[in-house]
Amino acid sequence: MTQKTAPQRRRFLKKASAGAVGATAMAAPMVSVAQTTSLRFQSTWPSKDIFHEYAQDFATKVNNMAGGRLKIEVLPAGSVVPAFQLLEAVNKGTLDGGHGVVAYHYGKNSALALWGSGPSFGMDPNMLLAWHNYGGGKELLAEIYKSLNMDVVSFLYGPMPTQPFGWFKKPIGKLEDIKGTKFRTVGLAVDMYTDMGAAVNPLPGGEIVPALDRGLIDGAEFNNASSDRLLGFPDVVKNCMLQSFHQSGEQFEILFNKGKLEALPAELKAIVDYGVQAASADMSWKAAHRNSLDYAELKKAGVKFYKTPDAILRAQLAAWDKIIAKKGGENALFQKVIDSQKAFAARAGQWWNDYTVDFKMAYNHYFSAKKA
Repeated sequence: MTQKTAPQRRRFLKKASAGAVGATAMAAPMVSVAQTTSLRFQSTWPSKDIFHEYAQDFATKVNNMAGGRLKIEVLPAGSVVPAFQLLEAVNKGTLDGGHGVVAYHYGKNSALALWGSGPSFGMDPNMLLAWHNYGGGKELLAEIYKSLNMDVVSFLYGPMPTQPFGWFKKPIGKLEDIKGTKFRTVGLAVDMYTDMGAAVNPLPGGEIVPALDRGLIDGAEFNNASSDRLLGFPDVVKNCMLQSFHQSGEQFEILFNKGKLEALPAELKAIVDYGVQAASADMSWKAAHRNSLDYAELKKAGVKFYKTPDAILRAQLAAWDKIIAKKGGENALFQKVIDSQKAFAARAGQWWNDYTVDFKMAYNHYFSAKKA
């Protein structure tokens, strides 16, 4: 009895195993021969700008993780549409996606500029991203896009370092020096500089330096040492004012056409999501490395850097108070975003300020020329 049962059991297990292998062999080709989905993106940045490089970095990460099943190609600004028309192009499906900043859509709803413009109630860019992802910002942004009939999905990432107050032909020593200055900025920073007396022209990034060179504007801000150097700021002006509240918490936006994103299999959508997070961390590390190198090169090239006077920084805060009061009274969604940000900042900001040590103390301990 025992001798008969054992061979039967072995034959049964052998058949079952063969069946399982056969089933696996039948299922495997469905994965290996899956077609590649190609998506065409455009950034809002010139090809030589580090921002376009960041856009390509995101695409590379997704493409590599997708193992050939998804391929994102990123074109530079103007390849398909002008930089400020990216949102409409992605919504219509002219482009499958894009890379830019939310502030570029400011003209469609003033609330969109709140993802970056202004002092953000004392939140730095990483803290603002924390609010966006865990404090209700993501849902509010989706609500705003829905109100505009924009069929897009937005991913925010990449906390940017504090942006300079601006580049000028002459240093800005007092608030009166800004009055009458023809100046370039974007988003709600337009309102802030206007309140301080500047005549503002919100030019796209690629048009700034030519406008400075031709005297169409007297000063401008863009973003960081690497971008400013590559765009050619030091070729036309030699004075840069550092530190500002006009855009002290900005981040990048990766846009997808909603239909194109939702058509992807669940695992590819997960790769996109995690690719955004990976690119966010990598971008912040690369920025620290590259911006510091380019800052040193700008100094070598004869650029003079000045700290923006505290009186001007306080004037920015005062201007911001007037802006949010006015815009909040005109736009219910604007006020909704402001209330959400303020509630998160009050809680998270207290924790951050109470817990975070003054790193400048340690830096000065090791590098200050005045150290004993």
